Amino acid sequence: MTAAQFKMYRSIANRSLQKVLAYRISYIITFLANSINLLAIYFLWQGIYSGREVVGGYSWDQMKTYLLVTFLANSVLSWYSESAISGKILDGSVAVDLLKPIDFQTARFAETLGSSLLEGGMSTVLLILFATFLTGVTFPGSLPVYILFVVSLLGAIVVKFGVVYLAALLCFWSTGSMGIVWTRIALTNLLSGALVPLAFFPDWLEKLALLLPFQAIIHTPSMIFLQQADTGESLRLIGIQLFWGAALWIAGRAMWNWAVRQVTIHGG
Repeated sequence: MTAAQFKMYRSIANRSLQKVLAYRISYIITFLANSINLLAIYFLWQGIYSGREVVGGYSWDQMKTYLLVTFLANSVLSWYSESAISGKILDGSVAVDLLKPIDFQTARFAETLGSSLLEGGMSTVLLILFATFLTGVTFPGSLPVYILFVVSLLGAIVVKFGVVYLAALLCFWSTGSMGIVWTRIALTNLLSGALVPLAFFPDWLEKLALLLPFQAIIHTPSMIFLQQADTGESLRLIGIQLFWGAALWIAGRAMWNWAVRQVTIHGG
């Protein structure tokens, strides 16, 4: 990528951030809804742990930390990023992008990074507030763990973008996105460990989930933050994230090239 191209994609990221700020009421409502969802899940697990010290190998303190990490990893690439991609396809505005001297996939990733700056920042503030009022939340005492966690969180963004991008491209063959989006969300939440840790799964389902890219979104960052993986294992998990990020990026490029050649754009 040349310096001029980098500047162009950086400009796209900045415009994406400004767009989120322009519709801040909508974003705040979505953010509050996610916060309420976090509270609901917290009280659900509090009931599950009532009278129990350990469930599925996780103590209640570890589970509280796990829930916060899950919320952060899910928040940095939310509904806004996903709807922006599918919306371009469904309303036909993607035709304009075909005329621009930019790569569609890279431009969408730049937009995702732009909005993720705000989403990640707001989520971090909320998590600090939660951690302040919650007792027993465990934090790593080692700087390398935090560094590995940040790297894994960036890897999670790349992997989730790959999954979201592939799902959004299915809109080329559909007149709506809701069914596709909700199916994608259900699969991602289940197989990434967002609903329950993968350790809670039956043995066969856990092994299957660990073979799929979804686990790199939640399972990997949480394993590193909870220090359930040493440095060597953390680097291996991050390597798996990089593999899936590259594989999904290549798959997305191949699907895009096929779609624009063979499908009539709805609304375009």
